[in-house]
Amino acid sequence: MWDSLQEQVTLERRQLHHLLDVYRLLLEKCAESPPSDIELSSLAAMLHSFYSGLENIFKRTTLELGDLMPGGEFWHKELLDSMTQATGNRNPVLTPELRARL
Repeated sequence: MWDSLQEQVTLERRQLHHLLDVYRLLLEKCAESPPSDIELSSLAAMLHSFYSGLENIFKRTTLELGDLMPGGEFWHKELLDSMTQATGNRNPVLTPELRARL
């Protein structure tokens, strides 16, 4: 169980790092000056991909460790919130401060 989860998280983290590498120049440029409409669209797509990658880690952690996966209309928020709480199977994954930033 732990080895499988570790492999999945490692792969997802590699993909997140690659995503940031691909967008690094644009992120640096936009830190210096406001983005154009096209750049803003590109950044929005990057942010969506980045958060989806984080959410994949949270889902895999939940499912692999046998915790209950939230359901319903607000499952994304509930999953994020659950990552700040310890369960019988794991310690908190996120601090409340990082959860607020996400």
